[in-house]
Amino acid sequence: MSKETARIRRSKKLRANLHKNGTMRICISKSLKNITAQLIDSSNGVVLITISTQQKTFDGKSGGNIEAAKKVGAEVAKKALNLGHKKVTFDRSGYKYHGRVKALADGARDGGLEF
Repeated sequence: MSKETARIRRSKKLRANLHKNGTMRICISKSLKNITAQLIDSSNGVVLITISTQQKTFDGKSGGNIEAAKKVGAEVAKKALNLGHKKVTFDRSGYKYHGRVKALADGARDGGLEF
């Protein structure tokens, strides 16, 4: 089994488990210049919130640094709490929990979400 096949298999197993429990999850996606976070209802597979450094409302100069990731995490936490979702699962999409991924998680925790 190749690395890619194993990674896809692990992610399918994780997301199937989340679907069964019906929990909300914050799924992230990142590139060198931007970072995006989505709040997804796992029971229906519906995206409720999308926050990105590419949006016009983002006021940072660069979207590819730790400060921008913290802002995105805080914003997703604020909008999730407005919808009434306090407890979520953090889906790091296979990225290492380090740097911008950790900063986004910390920003969401500081904003009031529980992982």
